[in-house]
Amino acid sequence: MEYEVVIPAAGQGKRMKAGKNKLLLELNSCPVIIHTLRVFEHDILCKGIYLAIHPSERQVFQGLLERYGIKKVVKLVDGGEERQHSVYNALLEVDHEIVLVHDGARPFIKESTIHQLVEKTYSTGAAIAAVPVKDTIKKVLDGEVEETIERSSLWMVQTPQAFRVSVLTQAHKEADQDGFLGTDDASLVERSDIEVAVVESDYDNIKLTTPEDLYFAEAILKKREDMSGGENHV
Repeated sequence: MEYEVVIPAAGQGKRMKAGKNKLLLELNSCPVIIHTLRVFEHDILCKGIYLAIHPSERQVFQGLLERYGIKKVVKLVDGGEERQHSVYNALLEVDHEIVLVHDGARPFIKESTIHQLVEKTYSTGAAIAAVPVKDTIKKVLDGEVEETIERSSLWMVQTPQAFRVSVLTQAHKEADQDGFLGTDDASLVERSDIEVAVVESDYDNIKLTTPEDLYFAEAILKKREDMSGGENHV
């Protein structure tokens, strides 16, 4: 059940208002991207990491990998204009049957969830991490509620998203031919009428998008430190 992982890391994260790549911001004196990479660095089933980066940040990322002893990054791939293009550029380098695509700004994914995704993908071809919606959801138009949506079938999608390489590569090619830009990689696969299975993740697997998310991230780190007796295992 081995796999490789693509991590797009070329975005500037404007909503974070950091003035730089948000993955370089620090949590507990360590860059966000390193917290994320360590999850896969420590997972024996992960056989390679492909980082899609902005060419201007190549030296920065190379320095971080050396400083923090990250050994599994196979290649730093030049990112594209959109996240979708960055993933595809990295996907072309993958040399394994199963590939995961994971947000660099999700440092709290659990190894157990990763393994469930990989196992499910071997049988289905595609699987995504997600959690059930907890809040009441309403459809709003022009500042007025149109309807309350039944939430029992609604899930909030996360990453990683796992695929057979052949499935995801073909989906990307078709999207490129059609000029389709999806919100995630699963949306590309769905266009090909391929079943996408769901693996229930957990609510700690947040994506760091806005400044407020950093407060939640610190709280999650503190919780994990307390649970591990003061030693943080991201």
